[in-house]
Amino acid sequence: MNFEKDLQSARLIRRYKRFMADVELEDGSTITLHCPNTGSMKNCLYPGRKVWYLDSGNPKRKYPCTWELAEIPVMFGSEEKITLAGLNTGRANKLVEEALLQKQIPELVSYDNVRREVPYGEEKSRIDFLLEQDGLPDCYVEVKSVTLAVGDGLGLFPDSVTTRGTKHLRELMTMVESGKRAVLLFCAQHTGIDRVAPAHEIDPKYGQAIKEAAAAGVEILALGAEISTEEITLTRTLPVLDI
Repeated sequence: MNFEKDLQSARLIRRYKRFMADVELEDGSTITLHCPNTGSMKNCLYPGRKVWYLDSGNPKRKYPCTWELAEIPVMFGSEEKITLAGLNTGRANKLVEEALLQKQIPELVSYDNVRREVPYGEEKSRIDFLLEQDGLPDCYVEVKSVTLAVGDGLGLFPDSVTTRGTKHLRELMTMVESGKRAVLLFCAQHTGIDRVAPAHEIDPKYGQAIKEAAAAGVEILALGAEISTEEITLTRTLPVLDI
C-alpha cells in the first residue's frame, strides 16, 4: 500500500483528546495533526521522536494533516533499536484487503469474492471482510491493528480495554457454530513486532474470550509489515502465542 502523497516529518510534542497530536516542524513552528487511532497508543508516544504525517490539502478539514508513522524505540535484549510503527488504524483494513486481493494470505487464497463492512451477527456488528466462493463456506474476517510492542519482538493486543473487540469474538464464535469460517486477523503495523499475543494484563476479559474463540474453531492469524515513508506492505506470517 503506497501512501497517497509524500509524507512530511516533524517531532512529536504530545497526543491528547484521543484524536489530536501537536508536533513541531523543522522551522520550529507547531501544527496539530488528526490522530486516527482510538486506542491508548501505549509504547507509541515518545515526545521529541520523529513522526510522519500526510497533508490532505483539504482546507475544509479542521485538521487537514493526518498522523501516519512514528519512530519507536524498542528493546531487543539489552540493545535499543529504532523501529517504525503505522499508527493510522484505518490503514490495517486497506493492507489486509490488498493482501486478500493479491492472494498473499495462504489460508485464504481459495476465496475470490471479497466484500467489506457487511452487517452480520446477533449483536448488530459489521464484519471487516466477508469472503465468498462457490463450494466453500463463507469466511468472516475481523481485522485488528497491533502497535503495542513490549520488547524482544513481542506485540500485544489490545493496548486498552476493548469491549467492542470482545463482542467481535462472540460474533465470530457464532459464525463458526453456524457452519461458517471465522478468522481473527492481527495486522502488526510495527517493524519491532515479529510475534503476537493477547494482552491478558491489560484486558483479562478479552484474553479469556480469545482463548474461548480459538477453542471454538475461530482461526487466529497474524501478519507482519515492512514499513517505510513511501509504503506499508504485509510481508510475513507471524506466530500467535498464548491462545
